[in-house]
Amino acid sequence: MSYRLARFLINLIVNLIAKVEIVGFENVQSLLKSPALVVSNHLGRLDAVLVFRFLDRSDICMLVAEKYQKVALFRWFVKALNAVWVDRYNADLGAMRVALNRLKAGQVLVMAPEGTRSQTGALIEGRSGASYLAARSGVPVIPVGIVGSEDRVVLANLRRLRRSPITVRVGKPFWLPPLKAGQREDQLKQYTDEMMCQIAALLPPEYRGVYADHPRLKEILQGIERPLPEAWREPSL
Repeated sequence: MSYRLARFLINLIVNLIAKVEIVGFENVQSLLKSPALVVSNHLGRLDAVLVFRFLDRSDICMLVAEKYQKVALFRWFVKALNAVWVDRYNADLGAMRVALNRLKAGQVLVMAPEGTRSQTGALIEGRSGASYLAARSGVPVIPVGIVGSEDRVVLANLRRLRRSPITVRVGKPFWLPPLKAGQREDQLKQYTDEMMCQIAALLPPEYRGVYADHPRLKEILQGIERPLPEAWREPSL
């Protein structure tokens, strides 16, 4: 009951303050009942809940910054949605363990690899937490690019009694191979760059930030498949 109420309130709030356009939903239709890791850029506070607009599931798991524990409303939402508190500034092994177990149990995990909201709107350097979870769990990674959800933009439109146009662009899923002993650090860097470039490819040029000139992004935009060990796409069944 609490979950349905929380989800109803989220959709009500989003409908009141934004006009959300979903592009590329066909890319995830085959994964609607499968475990997955959804990764996106992070512009504003609405970003995490936008996943409810294109995934109709009751097992969506979100990581919520520990600073919101002080706010009663956020505590209620976190409990109702069965979300996970995470310490953004320290290695939160407990939260990572819970997230990995949720993925292995077949749930969908929503993460922003940047770890915090971008103050400029453009991508900042991604952290390795999301790529670690993808490699350890073996679940498909669904890249998502969000445009128009910046807090300052949403608030400015609210003052004018306008709904903010937000575009959520969903990319094609990809898989990351397991980590190999002795190569973990290098692999995580490569995996994180892949993840962030997949997100960057879904964004307008001005949103691509530190990945704008990344060689891998240029390959993705040109439709070039990089010949990597094992497979970066769906593993053989």
